[in-house]
Amino acid sequence: MLSLPNQLTKLFIILASWSSTMALAFDRITGSPFASRSEVIATQGMAATSQPIASQVAIDILKKGGSAVDAAIAANAVLALVEPTGCGLGGDLYAIVWDQKSRKLHGLNASGRSPKSLTLTELKKQGLTKIPSFGPLPVSVPGAVDGWFELHKKFGRLPMKDVLAPAIDYARQGFPVSELIAYYWERNARYLKPYPNFKETFMPEGRTPRKGEIFKNPDLAKTLDLIAKKGRDEFYKGGIAKIIARYMKEQDGYLSYDDLANHSSDWVEPVSVEYRGFRLWELPPNGQGIAALQILQILKQFDSKDWSLDDPNYIHTFVEAKKLAFEDRARYYADLDFYKTPVKTLISESYAKRRAKLIDPNRAAKSFKPDPKVLEEGDTIYLSTADRDGNMVSLIQSNYRGMGSGMTPTGLGFILQDRGELFSLNEGEANTYAPGKRPFHTIIPAFITKNNKPFMAYGVMGGATQPQAHVQIMMNMIHFGANLQEAGDFPRILHRGSSQPTGERMDDGGVVSLESGFSAETRRELSKRGHQLQWNVGSFGGYQAIMRDDNGVYYGASESRKDGAAIGY
Repeated sequence: MLSLPNQLTKLFIILASWSSTMALAFDRITGSPFASRSEVIATQGMAATSQPIASQVAIDILKKGGSAVDAAIAANAVLALVEPTGCGLGGDLYAIVWDQKSRKLHGLNASGRSPKSLTLTELKKQGLTKIPSFGPLPVSVPGAVDGWFELHKKFGRLPMKDVLAPAIDYARQGFPVSELIAYYWERNARYLKPYPNFKETFMPEGRTPRKGEIFKNPDLAKTLDLIAKKGRDEFYKGGIAKIIARYMKEQDGYLSYDDLANHSSDWVEPVSVEYRGFRLWELPPNGQGIAALQILQILKQFDSKDWSLDDPNYIHTFVEAKKLAFEDRARYYADLDFYKTPVKTLISESYAKRRAKLIDPNRAAKSFKPDPKVLEEGDTIYLSTADRDGNMVSLIQSNYRGMGSGMTPTGLGFILQDRGELFSLNEGEANTYAPGKRPFHTIIPAFITKNNKPFMAYGVMGGATQPQAHVQIMMNMIHFGANLQEAGDFPRILHRGSSQPTGERMDDGGVVSLESGFSAETRRELSKRGHQLQWNVGSFGGYQAIMRDDNGVYYGASESRKDGAAIGY
């Protein structure tokens, strides 16, 4: 017989072994043993965000008679306060809205453009080969606030002052900082604290707030209050715009009052690909949404009936499809006002068939070339909302690299984004820097319909992870039979090192990271096929989702890797 210490050691080894295939949640009596929680189910309304306070605010707005769009704006404004590590008034926004009245999807591109006074020649004159991550140079026009008002004008019900009131109250009274946000806040501060006004706004005690500590942002409360009372023009043409322009000039930046005053968002038509009776919808470039559609189209070209989540054939094919899609992403995705990305061709079945033939089922490719017939790290928030009338919102918003550029205009309570970092400085490319141009964007909302009816509003925040995860979530549900929560809890696949819209080219095949849950046998087989496996923590994204069934019942799911919550009523 084993001694007690040896018995405990053996038990620990067994548990550790089990944890490699399931998330140590095997005490659950229903559902999959690895699921972190059950789905949230309700009939009148639903909100899923990356912070419980924001989800609760969205529900409060719905209960007051607000639309799904009102709830989404209210939640986004609260997240700008409670999760400044992922979003804010200085960033951009994209949304897909299902409008039950018109029974169609509406897409909004609320991303900003580069300063008109900054040229490629000037950037080259400064000896740059890439736009820096921080400081004044990567700052582009913040589009989120205009996005709020565009959404509200088209689909809002409550006055904007009521929609923004909860965020204003929390900014004045304070809120307790949650665990993951406290962690990222401290990490961001290491890089951003040298920039003027950052410490005064986000480190009032001389350090970043710790988990559970109360943080107040009175400057942000004043800014939101002005916007609520005076409208979007206060931000783009009024006193707020003047403060931003003055601050940027003091920092030798190029973003001007005229850049802000001339900003506008665009309503765009979402594009889609069909998969097993379901249709995945994304927004066209300057974002990377169509990469998810390209991956899905390529996967459809393979015999997948025997695939399982842990099947090396599935993982290998998925990674190679991602590499192919990202080659096009690097070369063709850009602001459509400057470059005519061949969207229709790239997401077509015929193009996917050609590209799929390049995949060797037994060997990982080191590189792929673009088809001559055709002409990684970011922080974001994603949220979804739904109301009693069947309207659903898929919304994503970000400052790009964590908290943004570090440029913190005096007295406003927020940081300007550094999205301009994603321009290429190589002349003649689709995404080459130009004045007044939208940079390539990573943030993408997703939506799934079934039989021309709304089925699911969802997204997965996290830089280049997003299109990969959009496809995996869809595969988890439709191919592998997961429910809404399980689809997010399933372990994820992440490939990094692809060619980039900023000019970098893949020549070594990149690296593959697999979350805990994939077997040792599968990892070994992938290594045999030439994949470079690399351990990774924290880069697998953050998922939120709302699904609507045929009876009009909502199901909500929230990411177990984040601080968030899905709430319904």
